[in-house]
Amino acid sequence: MERLNKALVPQVKRPQNIRVMQFGEGGFLRAFVDEMLDNLNTQCGGDYGVAIVQPLERGMCKMLEEQDCLYTVMLRGREESGDVKKVKVVGTVLKTIEPYADFQSYLDLAKVDTLRFIVSNTTEAGIVYTGTDNYDDKPQPSYPGKLTRFLHERFLLGKPGFIIMPCELIDDNGYHLKDAVLKTAEQWKLGDEFISWLKNDNIFCSTLVDRIVTGFPRKEVPGVFEELGYEDQQLDTAEPFGLWVIEGPEQVKKELPLDQVNPVIFTDNVKPYKLRKVRMLNGAHTTMVLGAYLAGLDTVGECMADKDVRPFLEHALNDEIMPNVPLPQDEVKAFADAVMLRFENPFNRHELLSIALNSVSKWTARVLPTLKDYQKKTGEIPACLAFGLTSLICFYTGIQPNAAGDYEGLRDGKPYPVKDDAHVLTFFSGLKTPDAHAVLSNTALWGEDLTAIPGLEDKVAAQLKDIADGCIRCAMRKTFEK
Repeated sequence: MERLNKALVPQVKRPQNIRVMQFGEGGFLRAFVDEMLDNLNTQCGGDYGVAIVQPLERGMCKMLEEQDCLYTVMLRGREESGDVKKVKVVGTVLKTIEPYADFQSYLDLAKVDTLRFIVSNTTEAGIVYTGTDNYDDKPQPSYPGKLTRFLHERFLLGKPGFIIMPCELIDDNGYHLKDAVLKTAEQWKLGDEFISWLKNDNIFCSTLVDRIVTGFPRKEVPGVFEELGYEDQQLDTAEPFGLWVIEGPEQVKKELPLDQVNPVIFTDNVKPYKLRKVRMLNGAHTTMVLGAYLAGLDTVGECMADKDVRPFLEHALNDEIMPNVPLPQDEVKAFADAVMLRFENPFNRHELLSIALNSVSKWTARVLPTLKDYQKKTGEIPACLAFGLTSLICFYTGIQPNAAGDYEGLRDGKPYPVKDDAHVLTFFSGLKTPDAHAVLSNTALWGEDLTAIPGLEDKVAAQLKDIADGCIRCAMRKTFEK
């Protein structure tokens, strides 16, 4: 079967100019940023070409070049109309650069007059000031180091700066990247004029990204290649849902009008959208998964088809979480509906145990703030959100290390892995039976004494008794049945 190349798909529209430098060649950026740019190019006559910079010594740029920088994106999932599969060849990427093999080609990109935007996805650990990069490194080990060196090259050429939009999953990613770059510039003593240029000629945007990208469908090859009619070693799969929230001045939207044909929101404050995602998508996951797993389910898809878990989740999302998100309720409701469709996606096998990793810190960040808001507003404890905590106690209580030293619990006599911080595992391994007071009053777990929240200890203790007297499904039903 022939490998994907430009002669095979001459109809694919490609931009003429490099306008975007992209740090990262992985599946997420290619099925998210590059796919959105492709929509802008093909549907609105845009000319936004991408040059990918491989941030690590080893990567996939060579494989992309072997396909003329073309690759297929397959968006699969569930929408209101039913299950969908959208397939297209993305022609946005024009070239790749490997700075570890050819550092000069990386610096030469600074000469490109049309270059205006920089995006990145170097993992959450990528935006860190290390203090160990040197100006003469070829290249610098860290992403902020590489970026600072590139920006200085641009400055020396007397050319304008950039609109920089990091996609790493950390709060205030634009602020933190700018801070790391400024610290690096000061460390290298690059001068006040360059520091001023960094601050005044460049726009660092904080962003929020949201799309599940499942990448290369290894288990489905060669069936997928047969369906496509060609081989594509850079095939990228993802869900249809996508959302990119970009915080910045109006200028950003004017220069990059992605929202014309993409789910992109330009705003002066990304925080409400971050809160919506954390509380509704992540919070719903965290509230549901441990109880669902103990009830005998293994995947999110199974939860969506379950007669007890699905109504539990719907009640938690619509009645307890949604009213406490500070955005217009019609937007919040639309997002809630999208969350349910995403959870139903038949193409994603999302294991509950993978979501269960580090559940204590997840519950603290994703669910506890909503529970507090609900209690302050109504004077009552939200039953479903509390049940997420009750299920956590049951899931963790009595765990023990196995022969390899890894902690495990038991479901129907069979072990399941429990992964969390060492002090969390040690505490729960010493807890022989579920104890609401012992768990909620442990400030080392939650950063505060949860027994101080009026009514929470009584609610959790009652739910633990319901589970002990009957079953976890029986207790779950009591949270939403009127």
